[in-house]
Amino acid sequence: MPRLSAGLVCGLLSATTWAAIQPLTAADCADLLANGVLSAANPVPCERLQRVSFSHLDWQGQQSTGQLIVLDAVAPQVESLMLALRAAKFPLQSAQPLTQFKGNDVLSMNANNSSAFNGRAVTAGQKWSKHAYGVAIDVNPVQNPYVSFADDGTAQILPAASAKAFLNRAELRADKPRRSGMVNEAVVHLFAQHGFMTWGGDWDSPIDYQHFEIGSRAFIEQLIALDPAAAQASFQHYADRYRQCAASQTGSLSEIRALCVAKVRQ
Repeated sequence: MPRLSAGLVCGLLSATTWAAIQPLTAADCADLLANGVLSAANPVPCERLQRVSFSHLDWQGQQSTGQLIVLDAVAPQVESLMLALRAAKFPLQSAQPLTQFKGNDVLSMNANNSSAFNGRAVTAGQKWSKHAYGVAIDVNPVQNPYVSFADDGTAQILPAASAKAFLNRAELRADKPRRSGMVNEAVVHLFAQHGFMTWGGDWDSPIDYQHFEIGSRAFIEQLIALDPAAAQASFQHYADRYRQCAASQTGSLSEIRALCVAKVRQ
């Protein structure tokens, strides 16, 4: 049986907000393998992955259902994060596992699908992506594109549909962005409060506005080395430290986030 959160209990009564965590079944693991999302070489075995299902608002402001597959260590924080995004009325066009796209990240981005686990290498690289550990989340890729640069300075924008409408990030620090689904400073702070303290929008090359991850590979390896319960407790402590730091600071959200991420992130 899935573990019911407080949000799910309330959601059963109100039919508006809910979230739940489930372990993956053998059939789920077979499906990931069959669709190229998981391989025997993946750095995290399937039994360490969990499914976070949740309600979210769609583009029309209606309730929809999504799911993210993540490392068991981060699942409770992802559950709380999805409830927080729903409470903030931040919409997601789609949130479905990469099995729907045969593990093809570009197809998922083109469909404006928010996602987490995908047993793939980093884009244009050889080492494992943080997505292959289940500790990275991509949000609304069309509204929050990935921008890479060739040696001659030529930019490539993924998804291509983002090029004319969503490269202007002037609304990043706006409290209420006019363009629905764009990440702003309040959303970045929410992710950091739940342990996802690295945002690709802070990078110089590539710039990955949709991408959030938890920290260094050394920290990820520490979590994987622990049993699931201990790993969850360790990651909760990590997120708690950021929240405690942020609560004690004054200034803009961007200033608070920069200070506390520098202090806490591993």
